[in-house]
Amino acid sequence: MAELYVKPGNKERGWNDPPQFSYGLQTQAGGPRRSLLTKRVAAPQDGSPRVPASETSPGPPPMGPPPPSSKAPRSPPVGSGPASGVEPTSFPVESEAVMEDVLRPLEQALEDCRGHTRQVCDDISRRLALLQEQWAGGKLSIPVKKRMALLVQELSSHRWDAADDIHRSLMVDHVTEVSQWMVGVKRLIAEKRSLFSEEAANEEKSAATAEKNHTIPGFQQAS
Repeated sequence: MAELYVKPGNKERGWNDPPQFSYGLQTQAGGPRRSLLTKRVAAPQDGSPRVPASETSPGPPPMGPPPPSSKAPRSPPVGSGPASGVEPTSFPVESEAVMEDVLRPLEQALEDCRGHTRQVCDDISRRLALLQEQWAGGKLSIPVKKRMALLVQELSSHRWDAADDIHRSLMVDHVTEVSQWMVGVKRLIAEKRSLFSEEAANEEKSAATAEKNHTIPGFQQAS
C-alpha cells in the first residue's frame, strides 16, 4: 500500500540536512537496533598496545591445495545456451489509475452524506473539484493517482481505518501535491463512516423493536 523509499535531504537548508523517510518506512515495525557505545575499555598498564586473543592464539595448520578432480568439466550441449538474437522478456507496465474510477465513488459518497451535514458537504465538493482540476491538468504524479485508487477501494468496502491510513501516507509523502484537496477527502471518510455507523445503529434498533413487538402476547400488526 505505502511505498518504501528515502528521499535525500534538502541541500538548500544545509549540506547536512537529514534524509526524508516515506510514511511506510516510518510506520514499519522493527528495524535495526543501534549499539550503545557507552562501555569503556581499560587502558593497558605497561603502556604497550593490547593484541586481541584471536590474533595471538595459534590458528589451524594451513591446508594444502585440493586434490585434482578426476571429472573434467563438460561443455554445455549445443543449443542449450541463450540465443544471441532473442530479446529479453519485458515485464508488463502497470496501468495508470483512471480519473473517473476515482472521482465517481467519491462523488457518490458525497451524495450519500448531503442529507447528513450539508454545509460540510459543500466544502468537500469544492475540494473534490480541485482534485479533478489538478488530475485533468496533469499536476498529479502516478504514485498519488495509484494511492487514491486504493483509498477509494477501501472507502467503498467500508474499511475506514485503511482508507484513513492511505490518506495519512499521501499527506506525509506527497503533501505539496495533495494539500489543497486532501482535507476534503479526509472529511468525507469521517462523514461516511459516521453515517454508516448511524444507519447500522438504526437498523439494529428497528430489528430489536420488531422482535420485541412480535414476542408480546396478543400483539397484532396493523394490516
